[in-house]
Amino acid sequence: MAKISVNFKPKQTTKKLLKHLQDRAQQVVINRFGLNDDGEQMTLEAIGQKYGITRERVRQIENFALNAIKKSESFHEAEEIFVELKKIISDLGGVVAERDLLPMVASDQVTQNHVGFFLTLGDDFTEAKEDHTFKKRWVINQSIADRVHKALVDIHSELTENDLISENEIIDRIMCHDGICEITTYSVDNGMAKRWLSISKALSSNKLGEWGRASSPNVKTRGVKDYSYLVMRRHGSPMHFREVATAINKTFNKNVHIATTHNELIKDDRFVLVGRGVYALKEWGYKTGIVRDVITDILKVEGPMTKEDIIDKVMKERYLKKNTILVNLQNPKYFTKTKDGLYDVVKK
Repeated sequence: MAKISVNFKPKQTTKKLLKHLQDRAQQVVINRFGLNDDGEQMTLEAIGQKYGITRERVRQIENFALNAIKKSESFHEAEEIFVELKKIISDLGGVVAERDLLPMVASDQVTQNHVGFFLTLGDDFTEAKEDHTFKKRWVINQSIADRVHKALVDIHSELTENDLISENEIIDRIMCHDGICEITTYSVDNGMAKRWLSISKALSSNKLGEWGRASSPNVKTRGVKDYSYLVMRRHGSPMHFREVATAINKTFNKNVHIATTHNELIKDDRFVLVGRGVYALKEWGYKTGIVRDVITDILKVEGPMTKEDIIDKVMKERYLKKNTILVNLQNPKYFTKTKDGLYDVVKK
């Protein structure tokens, strides 16, 4: 993440801003924002227990202290700092996740806390709190923020639970969204769109850099079956379970057992056994069931067929020996031969 040089010294500025406060008010602000050398941010309840007062009283002291700072001469003297921070957020797109912003302007946690304190004080900055959809973020342009939020929500709704798309594609979707295209305040580029994407908690990427719903097992991988899906999807064609295990080890540096891989593939309906130990993804169009079921489904769709055509169709669904298909066709309980020498399903 690129660093941004600032023209002020955060700790010295904070010292000037706090100097007019009484001791308890100073300590409440210092503890709430983690302005001590240890950088620990305390809750209202923890501070209340420390001073033997209620959490509501702590809140009142904090609000009084912040308002007092804003009315002080030191606050007006620090105006250039707020102007600089506003420009930084503007250059980043008008809305930016706190976890992206603070590391850009400060390398250590304590200094980041001081910058967060300035953002809370500044009238130009709106704190959008974290919820189930978005991370905590700082806004200087609410209209832009609303457009970004809508774009991210719309993209999430367009994806199914199993969809995966490349980072380039999801960035393109953001940049091509109607609301984003109408933005004239900024010249939207890939970097800006990527930072907006990082605001979302509902969209995320897996370990292969593919994006989808954060709740998807294809993104939030949990064990061998999910790793198997990702390596097979990347491979693009059926794989033997031994190949899958090897690919997991190589791609994710996970030491998985071959037998475990086989067992997980058998149990998960995302995979179809198409040959002896060979699996394909169901989403590729492979059908589940034994060889007889595959032949039956083909004949029901295509109608009576020659032996050669049946073999050709089945071989596209299963990795089998031709003789296995022929043996199944000879079962009179399920298949019959017409007067024209074609094979059909026995009518029941």
